[in-house]
Amino acid sequence: MFRTMILGLAALLAGLAAPAQAERVRDLGTFQSVRSNQLTGYGIVVGLDGTGDDNFAYVTHAMRGVSDRFGLQLPPGVNPALKNAAAVIVTAELPAFSKPGQRIDVTVSTIGKAKSLRGGSLILTALQGADGQIYAMAQGNLAVGGLGVSGRDGSKLTVNVPTVGRIPDGASVERAVATGFEDADVLRWNLNQADFLTATRVRDAINTRYPGMAVVEDGVTLALRLPYGANARAGIMADIGMLEIDPAEASAKVIVNSRTGTVVISSAVRLAPAAISHGSLVVRIDENPTVVQPAPFSDGETAFEQDSDIEVYEEGNRVALLEPGASLAELVDGLNMLGLSPSDLVAILEALKQAGSLKAEMVVI
Repeated sequence: MFRTMILGLAALLAGLAAPAQAERVRDLGTFQSVRSNQLTGYGIVVGLDGTGDDNFAYVTHAMRGVSDRFGLQLPPGVNPALKNAAAVIVTAELPAFSKPGQRIDVTVSTIGKAKSLRGGSLILTALQGADGQIYAMAQGNLAVGGLGVSGRDGSKLTVNVPTVGRIPDGASVERAVATGFEDADVLRWNLNQADFLTATRVRDAINTRYPGMAVVEDGVTLALRLPYGANARAGIMADIGMLEIDPAEASAKVIVNSRTGTVVISSAVRLAPAAISHGSLVVRIDENPTVVQPAPFSDGETAFEQDSDIEVYEEGNRVALLEPGASLAELVDGLNMLGLSPSDLVAILEALKQAGSLKAEMVVI
């Protein structure tokens, strides 16, 4: 089975080792100001069928605040015992250029002892950004994909997660986020992964179309000087996003997942001359105890006589030679000759790295 996996891996990575194809600039990075913003708020879900927080103090205090808003004063010392309400954290993502009146989805999660949010409704909740300003207001009926039931004997059954729900279009945007898109002197474009060669190729592609517009600031960021005005900038940004370049080849890395034994080798990995010897020493011990009965009419007792068979042998003691500058395909072929298990493959790669033969960064996750 492992031999089949190695052959499949070799075929897959042989395709990865082919020359890189052109990619669009929009797939390699994003403009710095064109991004979403996280919102969060604290709220109350009501209308639950006895699956709420009950005596949770946060719910009690929050419900007193809600009651005060509507002119209903609860007497001091009265515990409302809110089994049908739950304290929740409401989160949402505010897309770039969102305007007041637009709708966004929200996620509602319990923070107390509530068992389920099924059938609940979120009371009007303010959603704040990192600056403490309110950017949206959320309210509505929850859609919960989970289910939880329990019996009087203590048995329980839970399907998915009933303590988290969503409200599609559950929040209305109340404030727009300033991006500086229209009037900033410089707009910055950031690579998803830092690489000086890719950054310079993007710069050259932009300057070929718009001479002198782009300047590399570092391995991630390009500074673009665009004409003022949203209409002109939108057209140029759209055109830049569709430019095609050949990104730099990914750096040589070997990724090892120590928990699952998964090993991923990038196509840029090269090897210095090395000889790999791999063998597994197998020790086998078979125990064959024999029952020994005493002679008739004697005072002896039944006993066990031990009989052990010990066998020691070594299997797979072969050597694979890797020539100078060996590629990924040659590495996989050589290791396949040795018939390795995933753990053996990891051990050999670590030994090659220590010997200085593996020209790649080794990352263990």
